[in-house]
Order: sequence, then C-alpha cells, then structure tokens
Amino acid sequence: MYISISIGGFIGSILRYTLGGWIQNNFVNFPVGTLVVNVSGSFLLGLIMYLSEYQGFFGEETRIFLTIGLIGGYTPLSTFSYESFRLLDGSKLTLMTAYLMATV
Repeated sequence: MYISISIGGFIGSILRYTLGGWIQNNFVNFPVGTLVVNVSGSFLLGLIMYLSEYQGFFGEETRIFLTIGLIGGYTPLSTFSYESFRLLDGSKLTLMTAYLMATV
C-alpha cells in the first residue's frame, strides 16, 4: 500500500507542478494555476469516491492509489473539501464549521 501511495503521490505532485505552473505562466496577477489544480482535484476526488463507494468501480487498492496517492499529491485541498462535505452530508454542521474554521 505504501509503495502504491508513494507512486501516486509522486505522479500527483509532478502533475500539480507542471499543470499549475503552465497555467500560471499564461495568466497574471491571480493564482489561477493553484485555483485550477484545487478545483479539478476536488472534483476528481469526489468523482473517484462516488465511483468507488456507490458504483463499486474501483477496488480498495486502486481507490487508495488514486485518492490518497495521486489526488492527495495533486492537491491536499481535495481531501479538505471531501472531508468537509462528508461532515455536512452526515448532518454534522457544528463539526464541519469547526473543521473549516480551524483549517482556514
């Protein structure tokens, strides 16, 4: 598992650096590269978790490689977004608010 997570994290970090840098070099005065990486990573994490949990599309090892490794290396914000949503989805508004405030 650790090797799988490490490989995914390596690939995700390289993708973040490459895509974020390329986008940022084409725009000025706004961190659009980071914004694109954070939004796309959050969307992909949500999609992968949906396909895993509700459709049974990915096995545990593949899910862990993709979510913790690849997407985790690509953008830590995606995990923050997913965990916040899970608290909201579980009607744990007080915990979600505390988590958001403590993180931000």
